[in-house]
Amino acid sequence: MSLDEDNRWLEWVTKQFESIAGDDKEIDLDEFKTALKVKESFFAERFFALFDSDGSSSISLDELLKALNLLIHGNETDKLKFLFQVYDVDGQYTKHTQHFKLMLYLFAGSGSIDPDELRTVLKSCLRESAISLPEEKLDNLTLALFESADKDNSGSITFEELKAELETFPEVMENLTISAANWLKPPDLDQKKHQTPRYLTRSYWHNNSRKLLFLCGYTCLNVLLFVVAMLRHSYGGGWFMVAKGCGQCLNFNCTFIMVLMLRRCLTWLRATWVVRLLPLDQNILLHQIVGYAILLFTLVHTAAHVFNFVWLSESSEYTLWEYLLTTRPGIGWVKGTASVTGVVLQLIICLMVLCSSTFVRRSGHFEVFYWSHLSYVLVWALLIIHCANFWKWFVVPGLIFLLEKIVGVAVSRMGGLYIVEVNLLPSKVTHLVIRRPQFFHFKPGDYVYINIPVIAKYEWHPFTISSAPEQSGTSHLCQTPMTDRKDIVFTVRKTNSFFVNVCQCYVDGPFGTPTRQIFASEHAVLIGAGIGITPFASILQSIMYRYRRRKQNCPNCSYSWCENIKDSDMKLRKVDFIWINRDQKSFEWFVSLLTKLEMDQADEEPEGRFLEMHMYMTSALSKNDMKAIGLQMALDLLAKKEKRDSITGLRTRTQPGRPEWGKVFQKVSEENKGKVHVFYCGAPALAKVIKAQCEHFGFNFYKENF
Repeated sequence: MSLDEDNRWLEWVTKQFESIAGDDKEIDLDEFKTALKVKESFFAERFFALFDSDGSSSISLDELLKALNLLIHGNETDKLKFLFQVYDVDGQYTKHTQHFKLMLYLFAGSGSIDPDELRTVLKSCLRESAISLPEEKLDNLTLALFESADKDNSGSITFEELKAELETFPEVMENLTISAANWLKPPDLDQKKHQTPRYLTRSYWHNNSRKLLFLCGYTCLNVLLFVVAMLRHSYGGGWFMVAKGCGQCLNFNCTFIMVLMLRRCLTWLRATWVVRLLPLDQNILLHQIVGYAILLFTLVHTAAHVFNFVWLSESSEYTLWEYLLTTRPGIGWVKGTASVTGVVLQLIICLMVLCSSTFVRRSGHFEVFYWSHLSYVLVWALLIIHCANFWKWFVVPGLIFLLEKIVGVAVSRMGGLYIVEVNLLPSKVTHLVIRRPQFFHFKPGDYVYINIPVIAKYEWHPFTISSAPEQSGTSHLCQTPMTDRKDIVFTVRKTNSFFVNVCQCYVDGPFGTPTRQIFASEHAVLIGAGIGITPFASILQSIMYRYRRRKQNCPNCSYSWCENIKDSDMKLRKVDFIWINRDQKSFEWFVSLLTKLEMDQADEEPEGRFLEMHMYMTSALSKNDMKAIGLQMALDLLAKKEKRDSITGLRTRTQPGRPEWGKVFQKVSEENKGKVHVFYCGAPALAKVIKAQCEHFGFNFYKENF
């Protein structure tokens, strides 16, 4: 922290203290725990005892600020002594009742830390970080840290030995100042940073050039259509002109929104040069933008007609309600139904937009979104009746759309597809194994829509393909009688699980995603948050398959044993895989595949590893939190000793907390392996953070959507 940040932080702490403290201007242990927001009371009690300098069983504001000033402005030795006192509990924590715990902490420790004290602290660290390890593993962690720190083999750790041990972990020493004041962080609102809005930066415009140019063209086209339609109907007055201008824009947008969801056409276009000109990978975002544009145009179109009808009703035999809700005025090319169909269209479009909102789709009401969205067929039918010219806009895209649907139905009904295995994995992941038909060909990262009639006869849900196209089968099905069959594995997040022995299903697809750009990259960074890892299962396997084939060269003459893989098929020189999970259990379902990928790179290569993995567990306290320093040191030491991470069992060490994206991308940039493409799948909030960092470093960013 800078000096200004320190002062602002202390001011915030003072306000927090005053809001918690009562009339006596002091806080007790329970209030201190509330302020700390810790899961494990051990650290709260230790900190409270060390802050309570007069032993009054309460902390005054003066005592708190004195301790915090020492931790913030004190030298390195002061902070290390505080950490040592936290660990030096004399073993009495586990030998006395809760009533005496606080009083015991008021006495000075023994001046050294024995194995029992260290084990007590590490056990509390594990609870605080929501990490579950067997007692044997906890003993190994304690032994690893104790043996490393006890330099003289005296059976206890002194302050000087702890200091020497900490100095072997540079990142701990670097963050010690931050960690000392990490329990009462000021809110983000108090840390205002004056920065140029990202939308005004040069890097943002460079990295979003295709989307911005497309939106500019889209906007200009709508303005042109609006103006031309207004001029052509200038004879009808101002409101009539506005209504006709919006109507012409609706003719275009109600057709264009369909074009953006032609999945087969878009999948085909992704393999052509068009992908370099148009933002095909952002078709869903553009679909949403066009949807909101339709809502806006319909509201203005309807309002303009209402005002126009008010004006007409003053000089005609028909009332306003007759103009709006009857066919008597004869407005419209199909028996005067323009007004009635217009009202119905307005209601349906508003309902579709409402049911498409995030809070509906993400709150367990996907069926509401799904079935309301199917009313697009009714919208198109009503538009043909409502507007005399709509069919001219609709006929060509409509035929393509119909052709796609016919092909989809035909493809999904070809061959007998059966689900042969269903597993409910951690993180609410449903894992299906489906017999792969001979005609089914896909690329890494593709997805399909699956219909399971016995569950929901008319519902189709997106499933990510998690097996690689190069795989001839799956290991857990090799024991079946049909040993020559090819299987395909699909993974999807679902709230409810189902269990079947052998179940018939229909598959529509595959459809391409932004991840198809991975093999055209030089340095790919794959980022999955939680269940967002599923698209990368297929990709990682395919990458390593191609990498192994490419590396089978003679060391003497450079002769290749596999000539059907050319350099143009995969330009990748480096892959960084980042997986962020909430808790320890979320790693379990994907670990077996990651272990296999690690084994493919058992030995370090001259230019470094081709595939690097980075695991993050957000529930674990980060290394810049004083409560976690001992645990993270122990996990590091044991990982080096066993060559395996204690949390996941991988060789890759699981990092606590969230990634510091600035440092992560700075390291990627310094590796200088070529143009960097970042592929992300996960929560939209994190996507914004990562995208902003990509724009800062000049990386291309792709967000997985289906």
